[in-house]
Amino acid sequence: MKLDSVRVFVVGNPPPGFGGRYFVFLKIKTACGIEGVGEVYAATFGPTVIAKMIEDTFARRFAGRDPFQIEAMWRETYGSGFTLRPDISLMGVLSGLEMACWDILGKAVGQPVYNLMGGKVNERLRTYTYLYPGPGEGDDFYLDPERSASRAADYVKQGFTGLKFDPTGGFSAYDPRQPTQEQLERTTRFVRLIREAVGTRADLLIGTHGQFTTSGAIRLARCLEPYDPLWFEEPVPPEMPEQMAIVARQTSIPIATGERLTTKYEFARVLAAGAAHILQLNLGRVGGLLEAKKVAALAEVHYAQIAPHLYCGPIVGAANIQIAACSPNFLILEGIQQWGGFHADILKSPIRWEDGFVIPPSAPGLGVELNESVALAHPYVGDDKLHLEMIDRNLG
Repeated sequence: MKLDSVRVFVVGNPPPGFGGRYFVFLKIKTACGIEGVGEVYAATFGPTVIAKMIEDTFARRFAGRDPFQIEAMWRETYGSGFTLRPDISLMGVLSGLEMACWDILGKAVGQPVYNLMGGKVNERLRTYTYLYPGPGEGDDFYLDPERSASRAADYVKQGFTGLKFDPTGGFSAYDPRQPTQEQLERTTRFVRLIREAVGTRADLLIGTHGQFTTSGAIRLARCLEPYDPLWFEEPVPPEMPEQMAIVARQTSIPIATGERLTTKYEFARVLAAGAAHILQLNLGRVGGLLEAKKVAALAEVHYAQIAPHLYCGPIVGAANIQIAACSPNFLILEGIQQWGGFHADILKSPIRWEDGFVIPPSAPGLGVELNESVALAHPYVGDDKLHLEMIDRNLG
């Protein structure tokens, strides 16, 4: 087998747009006709630029290669341009291309990817969802504790046993900051109302976005401890795990981090520092499936767990499912509600969700197929905004 061509699909995510403004999918085709799909989770450049990066990287490092040479292609791409260090945009591109290679390999041998990585150890995968606004509700929902508590109770009735939300307000390019007394009080009330709404039927996942200083995060953690969250996510920005470790030592709440990290090297720093024991690797950014397996192994040595992150499309979601299925230290899987809506429409067959769990597919490769007709019918026609935007002002 030889890798022959790549095609990129920049797909606009129609309202309500959960998972981002757009998804960047790709499809690699071999000379013998096998096709593999991948998805890139890269937020630092506009999508048309990312598409060109994918094409450039494929031409330089993947075209004409045997898809079984994943380790060699990974190392050569990782070192491109005299780097040999984590580069978040390059690693997003590499993740999508590597993911598609695994899809090809699984199809070539007639096996799901998890069987090529040690075999399935989890028959069902516990899932969680973010608290999303309902039809007709705007972004003010995210700041409304009463509506959030009501939505949390609704999700529990559907079968969810994990609920994530950010009760602290916006995040800015000028973070980290010290929370005010009013912010601490508002956040505490937010969490208290949701805990009262769901009782012990669901874990609460406090999904902050690195807004706070080390001392501010410690103060906030002490406010949250009475409500026993499953995790306190990114209490400080991810660039200094040594500071996150100080927070971890000062609270009984498990610390989670990882959606903004790439490669085993960045996750190794987190583990060595004792900064977190729940790793939220995103398969469209971390470096692909083999790199994710290495991160999971590092975590296992430290008695840490993985909770694959998803704020993008369902191809990354499918890769997350594969790595979760074959990892003994898997904790919980992020999904966009029940994996329905456009996340189901863009696939030929939707991801199977039942009573709060995803059932890993038995189909070969990633177990999903991109519906090209739907992808082509929803091209991204925005003004090339970034996938995610920070507020460009100080909120302090």
